[in-house]
Amino acid sequence: MKKYVRYAMLGLAIFALALLAGCGSETAGKGTADGSSSSAIQAESAPAATSSSQGTEKKPQKLTIKVYYPDEQGMKLIADKRTVTLDGQEKYTAAMESLLEGTKEKGQTNIIPKQTKLRSVKVENGTATVDFTGDLRKDFVGGSTGETMLVGSVVDTLTEFPEVKKVQILIDGKKVESLSGHMDLSQPMGRMADLLK
Repeated sequence: MKKYVRYAMLGLAIFALALLAGCGSETAGKGTADGSSSSAIQAESAPAATSSSQGTEKKPQKLTIKVYYPDEQGMKLIADKRTVTLDGQEKYTAAMESLLEGTKEKGQTNIIPKQTKLRSVKVENGTATVDFTGDLRKDFVGGSTGETMLVGSVVDTLTEFPEVKKVQILIDGKKVESLSGHMDLSQPMGRMADLLK
């Protein structure tokens, strides 16, 4: 009888161990499955994050524009075609900055004083308001023809954009009567097509 009880107890112990071993391997299997699925999600989400971050990076836009400089005789304006990079700035600002850089092209001459800086350009209702530092007037050395060429180069460069019909030139944020007494700059000016070569 004791022998029988001992065998029964032993059998129960083996059965219990077998049960525990089965549960353990099942849990381990679940853990592995869960672990692998979570790592798969991480692997999938990582490239998605990379691609979305690449998507938010904007490449600077390039634009071909025309800026105008007087010819060597100072009688006509010649277009200089350039490609500018719009790196967070408006195309009007880029065009004016490019104009202020000057020209090294044969047959063209610089008329805007080198010290001149652009303060701002705003376009509203077809009129571009361009504001320069006082150096534009202070360091200008031309006569009536030079003044016409300078104003024409600014006006015709900005009116290359079809939405710009007129240009108002300001100096240090204020309207001026003229640069050196030859042209009326108190009102916006339309395209000076007669100056173009």
